[in-house]
Amino acid sequence: MLRGDMVVDVTTVLDSIPAARWPLDPGDLLIANFDRLRGLIDSMALSGVPRHLADCALKSPIANPSKILGALKNYHEPADDADYPVSTLDRDGLFLKASTSVAGPSDGIELTLPGRQHDHEVELAVVIGSWCRNVSRERAMDHVIGYTVALDMTVKGTEERSLRKSPDGHTILGPWLITRDEIADPGSLGLWLQVNRQPRQRGNTRNLLNDVPRLIEYASSFFTLYPGDIILTGTPPGVGPIASGDIVDAGIGGIGSMRVEVR
Repeated sequence: MLRGDMVVDVTTVLDSIPAARWPLDPGDLLIANFDRLRGLIDSMALSGVPRHLADCALKSPIANPSKILGALKNYHEPADDADYPVSTLDRDGLFLKASTSVAGPSDGIELTLPGRQHDHEVELAVVIGSWCRNVSRERAMDHVIGYTVALDMTVKGTEERSLRKSPDGHTILGPWLITRDEIADPGSLGLWLQVNRQPRQRGNTRNLLNDVPRLIEYASSFFTLYPGDIILTGTPPGVGPIASGDIVDAGIGGIGSMRVEVR
C-alpha cells in the first residue's frame, strides 16, 4: 500500500481471502474480493511499518488476469498525419494478449526474439473489478476497480498480432493500481513515454476515439469479463523501437510513473 513515497506491507490481508475450491472461477481472487477487504487493507496501511519506495521491487499490481484485451489505433491524430490510419471497433475489434505476458516494472523488458524490432506503446490500462457480460455503456464503469500504466510491447513482423504482443514480459503493468474513486475522469489523463530520457510519446485520453465505457461495453458483448481482466485503451503517436540497455520511463497523470530496464 502506497503512502506518499513510502510503502506499507499489507500482504497478510491475503489470508482473509475466502477459501477457494476447484473448479475455480476465472480471474484474480484479490480483485474479486477487494471491496470486502478494503477496510482491512486501509487499517493495515495505517498501522504497518513504512519503508521507502526506492527500496522496493515493483511487481505487476494485477497477478492473474484471465485475459488482456487491447484497442487498435484508438487516438484522434492531427489531420496532416496521413500515416496514422483511423481504426474503428466495428471494423477492427479488439486484440488479445496472453495473460502470461504480464510483468512488473522491476521485472524489466526482455527482448525475447533477438534480431527482431521490439516497439514500445504506453497506454492507460483499465482493470475490471467484477463479473460482467453484455454491460451497457451507462453501467460499464460500475465494473471497473481502477487503473494502471501499461507498456504494451510489440514485436514487429508478419505473424498474427496477438502472437507478436504476447511473449513473456511484454505487458508491463505498474507502478501500482489506482482505484476508480481516485480518478475523477479517466477521459482526461495525460500520458507520456521517454527512452533514455528522450521524449517519444505524449498524449491525453481525451483524444480516445472510443472511451473507456465504450471499450467495456464492446468487449463485454463478445467476452465475459472477470475480476482482474485488463483492457488496454490504445497508444498515442510516437511508437518506436527499443534496444538492450535502454531505460524506458512511462507515466500517466493521476496514476504515477515507472522506470523499466530493457535487457
